[in-house]
Amino acid sequence: MTNTLVIDTSYGSTVGIVGHDPIVETDSRTHVERLQTNIARAAAEAGLEPGRIERIVVGVGPAPFTGLRAGVVTAKALAYATGATLVGTDILGPQHHMMLLARAADAPAGLAALREQIGCPPEEPDDALHLTLAVNDARRRQLYFALYDTDADGRPHAVIPMDIDYPDHIAARVADAVAELQAAAPGRRIAVDVVGHGARKYADAWPAIGRLGVVSDLTLLDAGRDGLAALADLTARRESTDEADAVPAAAIEPLYLRRPDVSVPRPLKQVLHHAAADRTA
Repeated sequence: MTNTLVIDTSYGSTVGIVGHDPIVETDSRTHVERLQTNIARAAAEAGLEPGRIERIVVGVGPAPFTGLRAGVVTAKALAYATGATLVGTDILGPQHHMMLLARAADAPAGLAALREQIGCPPEEPDDALHLTLAVNDARRRQLYFALYDTDADGRPHAVIPMDIDYPDHIAARVADAVAELQAAAPGRRIAVDVVGHGARKYADAWPAIGRLGVVSDLTLLDAGRDGLAALADLTARRESTDEADAVPAAAIEPLYLRRPDVSVPRPLKQVLHHAAADRTA
């Protein structure tokens, strides 16, 4: 694999060179200011000069504004300075990929260890269809989310595309989607795994979905070096197809989903015969 740097600031920050252990910062008050230092440290620990970085994979969210923007801007600056190929990836689709890898009997060591932490057994003996409700904490008592199953090529396929909503509203929307799938395949059991930052924080909302699998705050990047490799591999496969939800390398921008809190103010209302309204210069 090429010399690949992964940068994700969708929740805290994770940076690392594929094939080596990542550096993780979970303190949202300090992760941005440590980002450049941690990138330099990750490259040094991998014995890699910055100029030898050939590919940069950056998480584009969805996530809150400040930290996410810092990661994307840093990745763009590094790509410009080094000539590395820059590739963006959302951070929700990989959550379903994580569950597929974790359940596989031949999962890499890092994913097998993550499976134990998540609490899901390998290769479920039944024929249940496992969907993944991938979430990320959006603050303000909301979550970024998407609901995934698997397409014919084994890649995440969005049943509900990425959006932002309140947990109880999300549960209702997912329950409706599951009911439609169940109607199309009567008799097949469908279970929903809820994974990602914020999943356990709002655990009281998820029973409304119906049949639940696991509920875990863990993400693919919590699998250490195997998580980095899996994310880089999934991104490369997305990039090589025309998959609709892949992020084009030429248009990498943060996914906020939430409407901005500020807006351009409207012009002052003119009052008839008011001196300011009649002023032309």
